[in-house]
Amino acid sequence: MKTAMSRFQIHDEFTAPERSAPVLRGALSGGGQLPNFLGVLAGSPATLRAYARFRSELRHGRLDSATLARIGLAVAEHYGSEQGIMTHSRAARGAGVGLDEVAQARKFDSSDPRQAALLHYLRALLADGRPPMYLHEEAREAGWDDEEILEAIAAVALEGFTAMVNVAGEVPMDGSTEASRVLQAA
Repeated sequence: MKTAMSRFQIHDEFTAPERSAPVLRGALSGGGQLPNFLGVLAGSPATLRAYARFRSELRHGRLDSATLARIGLAVAEHYGSEQGIMTHSRAARGAGVGLDEVAQARKFDSSDPRQAALLHYLRALLADGRPPMYLHEEAREAGWDDEEILEAIAAVALEGFTAMVNVAGEVPMDGSTEASRVLQAA
């Protein structure tokens, strides 16, 4: 089997630039392994720190984990990020999102009218950069307030960045993905 190679160096806590090391140590403090994506970002300390801060702040926002996972799935599908699709599928399932909803989220849709209104708005945002006013109004009528819509836009930006790095860098799947676990077990 051929090993996938990244276009960017994948750093660890020993090879990363000194200014990236604190963030990497923090990521490793949970006892897990360092995702290849973070290893790539470590090549640019400013980028790694900005990413970590952005993600941390969004985790403390008002959007729940199921909504964030749906957004992540939709954006990963949009960019063709296999790694993102697998990661967000697992997160969605962990947040109680059913398999049918996972499939719908990948298409910026949901059987839940509130979730669908937000995802339709975000699809237009990603496609055109300027969603039509009626989609904004539909999201508001479905119960999303300005704070939540702004957080959703931020989540699209963060997930878009993640997907672009993974796809453009051909960052290989890491051991935290289900496919890698199956290969390791074989």
